[in-house]
Amino acid sequence: MTSDRTTLRRQLRQRRRDIPAGGRIAAAEQLAGHLLALPFAPSTGYVAGYWAMDGEIALHAWQLRLPPGLVYCLPVLHENHLRFAPWRPGDPLVANRYGIPEPDLAPDSLLEAEAMSLVVAPLVGFDARGHRLGMGAGWYDRSFAFRRERAAPPWLVGAAFATQQVDELPIEPWDVPLDAVCSERDVLIPLKMPA
Repeated sequence: MTSDRTTLRRQLRQRRRDIPAGGRIAAAEQLAGHLLALPFAPSTGYVAGYWAMDGEIALHAWQLRLPPGLVYCLPVLHENHLRFAPWRPGDPLVANRYGIPEPDLAPDSLLEAEAMSLVVAPLVGFDARGHRLGMGAGWYDRSFAFRRERAAPPWLVGAAFATQQVDELPIEPWDVPLDAVCSERDVLIPLKMPA
C-alpha cells in the first residue's frame, strides 16, 4: 500500500467521523431508501450488510425495512475470507480480532459469499467508476474474487457518505468493482465498459 493510499484513507475516515450525529441519522434513513430502490434489489434470499464502525454509515434503517422474504446477514472473518451469518437484533455477537461484532455461530453454520443475493459493503472512499477504497486488509476483494470472472449474483453495493467520493481511485489487479454505490445523496451505478 502506498503512502498516498494511507494518507487518503486517513483523510476520508476523518471526513466521515466529522459528520454530526443528526446528520448520520438522517443519512442512514436516506441511504435505506436508496438501497431498497436499487433496480436489482432482491425480494427473497440472503442479503449482507455490516456492523458500522469508525464513522461508517449505518445500515440499521435498511435492515429494519427489508422485505420479509430477505434474511439479513453479517460478515464473519473465516480464515482469510468472509463468510456470512443470519442475524437479527438481539442475537448473540462476539468481537472479532478487529473488535467488530459478528454473529456467534459455529463455522459450519456460516454461509459462503456465493450464497448472498446482495452484499452492501462498507468503504473508506469511492469514485464514479465504482471503485472502492476499503480499509486495506482485502477481505471483500478476496471473498468476492470470483466476481471478476462472472457477473452477479451477488450484487455488490458500496455504502458511504457522499463526502467520501473522490475524483479517481487507482485500481489494483485484485480489486473487485462495485455494481453500485449508495450514499445519502444518490445512487451511482457505473457504466461497465465491454472487455
